[in-house]
Amino acid sequence: MTKGFFLRLAADNIKKNKKTYIPYILTCILTISMYYIVKSLSLNPGVEKMIGGTTLMQLMFLGSWIVALFAFIFLFYTNSFLVKRRRKEFGVFNILGMEKRHLSIVLGWETLYVALISLSAGLIFGIALDKAMFLLIGKLLNAEIVLGFFIAPKALAAAVQLFAVIFVLIWLNAICQIHVSNPIELLQAGTAGEKEPKTKWLMAVIGTGCIAAGYYMAITVKDPLASILVFFMAVVLVIIGTYMLFTAGSIVFLKMLRKNKRYYYKTKHFTSVSGMIYRMKQNAVGLANICVLSTMVLVMVSSTSSMMVGMEDILVTRYPEDFTVYSNETELEKGEEMFDRVRNLQKEQGLQVAEEKQYTFLSFMAFQNGNTFQVEKGASISEFNAMNALFFIPLSDYNKIMGENKTLHEGEILLYSNRQQYNESVLNLFGKEYRVVEKLDDFISNGSMAANMESTQFIVVPKMEEMNEIYAREQEVYGEMTSPIRQVYSFDTEAEADEQRQFFDKLRSLIREEGFSGYSESRAAAETDFIGLYGGFFFIGIFLGILFVMATVLIIYYKQISEGYDDKDRFAIMLKVGMSQSEVKSSIHSQVLTVFFLPLLAAGVHVIAAFPLMSRLLVLLNFSNTNLYMACTGICFLVFTGMYVLIYMLTARTYYRIVSS
Repeated sequence: MTKGFFLRLAADNIKKNKKTYIPYILTCILTISMYYIVKSLSLNPGVEKMIGGTTLMQLMFLGSWIVALFAFIFLFYTNSFLVKRRRKEFGVFNILGMEKRHLSIVLGWETLYVALISLSAGLIFGIALDKAMFLLIGKLLNAEIVLGFFIAPKALAAAVQLFAVIFVLIWLNAICQIHVSNPIELLQAGTAGEKEPKTKWLMAVIGTGCIAAGYYMAITVKDPLASILVFFMAVVLVIIGTYMLFTAGSIVFLKMLRKNKRYYYKTKHFTSVSGMIYRMKQNAVGLANICVLSTMVLVMVSSTSSMMVGMEDILVTRYPEDFTVYSNETELEKGEEMFDRVRNLQKEQGLQVAEEKQYTFLSFMAFQNGNTFQVEKGASISEFNAMNALFFIPLSDYNKIMGENKTLHEGEILLYSNRQQYNESVLNLFGKEYRVVEKLDDFISNGSMAANMESTQFIVVPKMEEMNEIYAREQEVYGEMTSPIRQVYSFDTEAEADEQRQFFDKLRSLIREEGFSGYSESRAAAETDFIGLYGGFFFIGIFLGILFVMATVLIIYYKQISEGYDDKDRFAIMLKVGMSQSEVKSSIHSQVLTVFFLPLLAAGVHVIAAFPLMSRLLVLLNFSNTNLYMACTGICFLVFTGMYVLIYMLTARTYYRIVSS
């Protein structure tokens, strides 16, 4: 063979297969550019200087690993469509005398061309968009934009290394597929018929069971802390069930349509249903992929956008007052001295205090079993759902802060539940029974309790002596790990955010330098980390959402092209035996619509089932506005459905052009 033959042949092959290669190359370019952008932002010193920038950079670093993993899996998956479409072509080359090692060389040059084009265009595109993404983050975080153009050499090197490895592995995988097949198998790859798949009732039942189990776990879990553990198990079960149900359940569904004579014996339904039954075995995985990706997009974008929109509510929930000072002093007089020094500091700095409150409380963990709360050191994972924080406060402090005049007798309590409701009329703790006189509708705001992962039962006891007795019993169980009786002093101010941050620095210095045991919190100071955290979540959610939408579009596109070429000869025969062009088009729409919207429908059901679990997970991030989350989820689903319909219209047109050409 002449010098340069393989190079020219590889280039010609890409040109001749441009319908499948161009979308693949565009996907590689976009994936490379997205990886570079996230990696570059995780290294950009300008991001670090923004409010909450350190937190954001950590999220970007995590996001770069997610994009890398996604790129590895997705590019392998899309390349499999290319290899499948070209197996017949490879068979022709093989029969004409080209050995398999020659085919490997040609594939190697094709992969190299794709890699060079994709890396060059992807990195240029990524560098160009990197500044735009930086400006977008600056807008999200209300940051002062740093002028200049930043290029991250480490991000460039990481992108080249990662995708070089991916392209080499893709090439090796294609070689393996060719070498294990003989020329006749390759030649007949495009024409070999599929046997009618058997109805796999057992797989359909198991798939349904997995999804039902995942749904049950998502809906029934009550405690936010337990939700973390349940989330991963539920996700795995639903993904496994989705693949099994699409593989077996879709065949069951199509065969049920075939048995429905009124539906099946119509021109447009007869050809579409019969064709899909025979091909569903190979299409089921693609449909399941579309469903899983759609669910991921909807869950990610709706949760991150709701947190971003409701960030102010989250901040107020976690930090109900502008400043909060917690005393861990064992002597209450020492705590009073600490708070007096804080008040003196307010006067020294000219800080105007709008409202203040001070109280004493005791808080520790217990495990609920009916109306009994058990206090023990160790806990297994299975007990997390029963874990509660118990928060005690004397009646005098409660009445003073809440402006009430309630009374309690020995053995009586008032109770407020912040997450998981307590429905019993009595409460047993350390062998003593307390009668719940009233279940309160509101309680004293407390940031540390709002930050707790567990549900909290806020309990008002008659006197301080009762709280001391409970503390003594707690010490017997926890020993050195005992949570002490603590005091808290919180106040609001009329000062601006910058002035509050300056005062907070002085407040922390005061506590540290004068040797007080305790710590302080400031809403204005915490706002910087909150903006970085939730702004980062929102950016990563939107960014990965775009990536997964792109993957969904490409899977659908390749699915339609693959089916179009498979159906081309079948519809040509139908035209020859008397089917009109309009009937062919009607049959195409029936075929696409019958199965095409099943992934979207299944994704919608998955999102609805996941809603209770996701709501509780968001509580761990101090987001408790369920109505806002519901609205964001609904809007995201409507927007995604609109995009899905648009994809259907475009791909159905492509499919029709192939089968009618």
